[in-house]
Amino acid sequence: MIRFLSAALALAMMSAPARALDIFACEPEWGALVTELGGDDVNVFTATTARQDPHQIQARPALISRLRAADLVVCTGAELETGWLPVLLRQGANARVQPGAPGYFEAAAQIRLLEIPTRLDRADGDVHAAGNPHIQTDPRNIALIAPALARRLAELDPAHAEGYARRDAAFRLRLDQAMARWHSLAAPCGACRWRCCTGNGSTCSTGWA
Repeated sequence: MIRFLSAALALAMMSAPARALDIFACEPEWGALVTELGGDDVNVFTATTARQDPHQIQARPALISRLRAADLVVCTGAELETGWLPVLLRQGANARVQPGAPGYFEAAAQIRLLEIPTRLDRADGDVHAAGNPHIQTDPRNIALIAPALARRLAELDPAHAEGYARRDAAFRLRLDQAMARWHSLAAPCGACRWRCCTGNGSTCSTGWA
């Protein structure tokens, strides 16, 4: 009887659908990207809105609770959330999503940052030592971040790895098509027609040719 019950329990566990991953996204752009890549295999909570300054967010108890239950934290990094995310990570005490764990993903770590300062001086105001963290303004960055994020989702949820890879490929195809269309529309503006992550966009070398 015990052997029969054990076999029945094992069979039930094998046939039960895998639980959707709980995602804690720091900003709307990453919440949207995870939703695009994860589909029905993820439950996404976004900690901020487009109307908020991601530099200045209060570490509210509701955010701590959400992070405590998360399987994956997806944030910009590059010191953008340095005023509040460390508090959430500490108070949430969720070992799965601490820096260095598989459940912690920084988008900025997947690309080469621009505007890395050559000096750090308070006289210059707020300066990001790691470089410009507003990476979501350049669609080329998204094209690099998406596959890395899809791989991380698959690592955490191998049962749905094929779905993550398929949605990533479809998303990047649409992104490539959109960028080609944007290039065409911007062609009359000349060679320096895209200025991404440059602040004032004063040089061609940091834009699109």
